[in-house]
Amino acid sequence: MVVFTLNLTATGFGQFSFKAEGKTVREILNIIEQKSNYRFFYNDEFESAGKIIDLEARNNNINQVLDKILESTDYKYKVFENNLIVISLKDNLKEKSDLQQNIVRGVVTDEEGKPMPGVTIAIKGTARGTTTDVNGNYILEGVTPESVIVVSFIGYETQEIPVGNRAQINVTLKQIVTALEEIIVIGYGTQRREAVTGSVASIAGDALRDIPASNLTRSMQGRLPGVEFSQTSTRPGSTMQIRIRGARSLTASNDPLIVLDGIPFVGSLSEINNNDIKSIDILKDASATAIYGSRGANGVIIISTNRGQKGQKARITYNGRLSTNKIFSKFPMMDGPEFIALRTASGRYTNGPDESNDVNTDWQDLFFRTGYETSHDIGLSGGISTGNYSFGIGYLSNQGVIPTNKYTRYSLRSSVDQEVGKYFQFGFNSNSNYSLTEGDQIGLYGVLSMSPISDPYNPDGTLKRSIRMPLDDQFTLTRSVVEDLKDRWLSQNKGYATYNAVYGEVKIPWIEGLKYRVNLGLDFRQTNNGNYTAEGVNSNNPATESTASISNTHTYHWNIQNLISYDHVFGGRHRVNAVALYEADQYTSYSSGTSARGIPSPDFQFYSMGQSVGEITTSAGSYTQTGLISYMGRVMYEYNNRYMLTATVRSDASSRLAEGHKWHTYPAVSVGWNIKNEPFMDNVSFLDRLKIRLGYGQTSNQAVNAYSTLGRLGTRDYNFGDTKYATGYYVTQLPNKNLGWEYSETWNVGVDFTLLKSRLSGTFEYYLMNTKDILLGLGLPPTSGVSSYTANIGETQNKGFEISLNYTILDNVNGWTWDAGVNLYSNKNKLVALASGQTRDEGNGWFVGHNINAIYDYQRIGLWQEDDPYRSILEPGGNVGMIKVKYTGTYNPDGTPTRAIGGDDRQVMDIDPDFLGGFNTRVAYKGFDLSLIGSFQSGGILVSTLNGPSSYLNLMTGRRGNIKVDYWTPENTGAKYPAPNGILSADNPKYLSTMSYFNGSYLKVRNISLGYDLNQNLIKTPDVKMRIYFTVQNAFVMFSEFNKEMGMDPETNSYGNQNVATGGYNSRILTVGFNSPSTRNYIFGVNLTF
Repeated sequence: MVVFTLNLTATGFGQFSFKAEGKTVREILNIIEQKSNYRFFYNDEFESAGKIIDLEARNNNINQVLDKILESTDYKYKVFENNLIVISLKDNLKEKSDLQQNIVRGVVTDEEGKPMPGVTIAIKGTARGTTTDVNGNYILEGVTPESVIVVSFIGYETQEIPVGNRAQINVTLKQIVTALEEIIVIGYGTQRREAVTGSVASIAGDALRDIPASNLTRSMQGRLPGVEFSQTSTRPGSTMQIRIRGARSLTASNDPLIVLDGIPFVGSLSEINNNDIKSIDILKDASATAIYGSRGANGVIIISTNRGQKGQKARITYNGRLSTNKIFSKFPMMDGPEFIALRTASGRYTNGPDESNDVNTDWQDLFFRTGYETSHDIGLSGGISTGNYSFGIGYLSNQGVIPTNKYTRYSLRSSVDQEVGKYFQFGFNSNSNYSLTEGDQIGLYGVLSMSPISDPYNPDGTLKRSIRMPLDDQFTLTRSVVEDLKDRWLSQNKGYATYNAVYGEVKIPWIEGLKYRVNLGLDFRQTNNGNYTAEGVNSNNPATESTASISNTHTYHWNIQNLISYDHVFGGRHRVNAVALYEADQYTSYSSGTSARGIPSPDFQFYSMGQSVGEITTSAGSYTQTGLISYMGRVMYEYNNRYMLTATVRSDASSRLAEGHKWHTYPAVSVGWNIKNEPFMDNVSFLDRLKIRLGYGQTSNQAVNAYSTLGRLGTRDYNFGDTKYATGYYVTQLPNKNLGWEYSETWNVGVDFTLLKSRLSGTFEYYLMNTKDILLGLGLPPTSGVSSYTANIGETQNKGFEISLNYTILDNVNGWTWDAGVNLYSNKNKLVALASGQTRDEGNGWFVGHNINAIYDYQRIGLWQEDDPYRSILEPGGNVGMIKVKYTGTYNPDGTPTRAIGGDDRQVMDIDPDFLGGFNTRVAYKGFDLSLIGSFQSGGILVSTLNGPSSYLNLMTGRRGNIKVDYWTPENTGAKYPAPNGILSADNPKYLSTMSYFNGSYLKVRNISLGYDLNQNLIKTPDVKMRIYFTVQNAFVMFSEFNKEMGMDPETNSYGNQNVATGGYNSRILTVGFNSPSTRNYIFGVNLTF
């Protein structure tokens, strides 16, 4: 008999009162289940379940009741948050019992720690097996220490686990994410890949970790159609320039917006550790980027970092690598005898060379070294049933190939997510880093300009301080490359940055799917730049005073987002996802700088300029603050996974603009049709997926500089009466109340498909983008007091296509797996309008109707030869061996040219390529994997400063000229380069600029990586995972005219300026020599998890 009462107190804890006589333990537990919310789980081996007991409880809680029931038994219990109570054998007795009976038991959970029922657990090579119960528990009999259990479930990765001497094996299964099920980040939310209607490209974090690199951009190259990466600097710690679907603006930045964990990020991608990345999603068309309004015109890069997983036990990861770095290839430089022959041919040695000079210096061997890089990252992550955590530290050290160049970075990161009850969740993440960049960037010019017949050593074997060019008294090096070797030229850049984000989220309990969330991002960064030059360095005069300079910049950025979102499925077919946003953003920056000379001791460097013997030469500072307020709304509708619609509208107000122009609204709409899900496609068996997308949207570019709409005054000293200097004010900038933003509107059409049982998948896209109201300078009459003011008057157009294909060649065929992918894209832009109805701006290289990146120059067709009949007409006074350019004028009836070559023969030539692309492949077999990633370009023009008149190397003339090229002589009339001229820079061969132009085509293998998973054969412990790899980065180049002739990487420092207005096309050329040379890297690394 049992008399049972249950009282619930105000705190929600149950109090039991009952008296049981002659009842089994099982009967008592059943009654508790019937009278309360508690549920019990125990296996059939629970021997005490049939035990008859007498039990009395008076206002006891559940723990007190169970303590009485299990008293003097070999069993224990555990109460879980969901009122589940598990009764099991005490650990020491259970393991002993199970081992004796050849039993293995455990729990199978998913990546979030939730139990998985129905999972199959079998002994490999036998028919013996079992499945998990509703709580994910299993018991498998007949197991020996030599057995391997196989854990499998549809949609999850199968695991094979050696048993050994374990009786308890818990398993976490990882879901197989297909293209249809993949969740991508689209801005202020997520969406299934299958339901996306905009243009979005993605990279998983695992793919990035397979390609080790010192910064994130180098791991992304060659993988994303429509996304171009350009090497602006190869200095250690540098990052790459990114262009998404080409450049739109002539004077403003074309950089994409970076969003880190939901918050706009003002730092550099070089600050983000590859190992911290969970995924990267790139929004390319305006229907996807309009949600970011005035910051979305150049595309959006959304980066999501790794976080812990709920219910996961603590896990430690280590990722380390060591690499050696060598210059990509040596330059083809003349040796001593070849250099003497060149100068003899140019007439510089009128009395013949000094035969006693037997010096033959290879300055590249002397200057460049083998660099190295080390990287170490340690992470700790895990979670409980209601939250997760992740912490990590990182260290990176890169010693460059130039002796004094070094980059060091320390990083610290953390994140926490925690649920509080059923309806509230909060979390934070923090990323901090400190970096130090050291060494001057003398670069290639300093090396390539050195004469091979100059001796770098003093008679005692020490390095000389400065070096005079032999037999050339008209020139002395003002900056000897040797100074870098002696480290008397100090340059440092210290940077500290911390990025922090917190959020809180509330689920509205009375409306399913309705949530309110607030995000707050705080970003602080500080940079310190210092330079010191010792006495006599960088000067012909050894008594020149030492100089120093230092500058400091502080930036603060905060962003707050208030979001209300609603996600619900109606009737099983209609899904509605809506979000409304209010966002505020503020950026503040202030900087100061000081320069001085006459530093009394090298020990002071640039830190004690107030103690200088000489004077403070400059002192300056600046302050900038801008703000943005935004409202946004988006609705996504999906019917039966067949028809999709996304509509967005966003309004931004900026402090950069004047009243009446602050607000701008950006609409966007896109639709999708999943044709394969139509009934009439049921019999098309080879087609797995076919979706058509169409989108339209508007965005704008935050191109307006702060305070551009305000009038400005400057000061100037002048003579006034007896006063020697009086200060007056004058107008430097007129008020500009009508200034607005550049804005773009884009049409995008796309097709996504999957064939052959998901073995072949691909995407095709075509887009048309018009950018209007481009900021350009409009000239003013001299009477205005200023030369020009900025107005919204330019217009450009971009159009292009993108294709990507991925194919699984082998899918676990006899242990072999082989995947391959290729992407191809083309972007053609043209200038539609310039200021004041102009059709051309030759100074900047802008021509209406032509590519933004245009060259206006002559076209070289060869060299003049002795027997050319038209030389005296086309080039009067021209010499044999000079550059011959194309004549575009008219001809007389007898076929002779009517005039000499002149300015009218210059042509407009597009610099951009016809198309670009990338390719990748990966082969795996029994733990080994081999991967290859490359890229290619067809057409376009590569412009090399090394080969043109702007280069003070001046290949065939001027002061140095020691690049080894095929130049014209009477004995070598079939040469490419002209005959060498005199010693002065004015002696440059005519039309020398045409020697700068190379065919831009190339094919480059960026990475070759071989890895081995030690878990396949060597490590039998399932909780320990280890992979080692060896990678060659920047492996080799093929089909490149420039590489074949000059030996250089065709991507070195190309497109080196973010502002295309600076110097016209010269800002987008291959600026050889200003930075470190490109390197080939040999990397060994290890990934360890336990």
